[in-house]
Amino acid sequence: METNSSVRLPAAPANTREPFVAGALVIATLCNPREKFWGMILALAPEGLSLSGAELASFEDLAVMVRDGEPFTPAVVFFPMHRIERVELDLPDGNLPSLSQRFLTKTGLEPSAALARSSGDQATAGGDPHSSNVSKERA
Repeated sequence: METNSSVRLPAAPANTREPFVAGALVIATLCNPREKFWGMILALAPEGLSLSGAELASFEDLAVMVRDGEPFTPAVVFFPMHRIERVELDLPDGNLPSLSQRFLTKTGLEPSAALARSSGDQATAGGDPHSSNVSKERA
């Protein structure tokens, strides 16, 4: 019986998408101190994870602020890899909607658009956290 140690598995198709890329909505569980953070990935590197979003404990307050048209600035944070315990995609679980779906239902805004626009506004406004507003086009 011959064995061929040089057998290669077929490469993944080019259209296979990595799940944890910039723009993906995730929930990060952190340690020391233990906390959870919901947001959009800005960058993922061996050094750590950059997100734009909010602490999970503040999620409902954030949704109410956005719904009411109040100005908000999502936190733009970097977590070093030694603090990251787990990162999971923000997906529905059975009949339970994802946090992103809940945000959309409560505010009428796509969370990725709200988080991207807000962090972009902050960057173009010279970093002034008070210059970032959610569009008040909803009437």
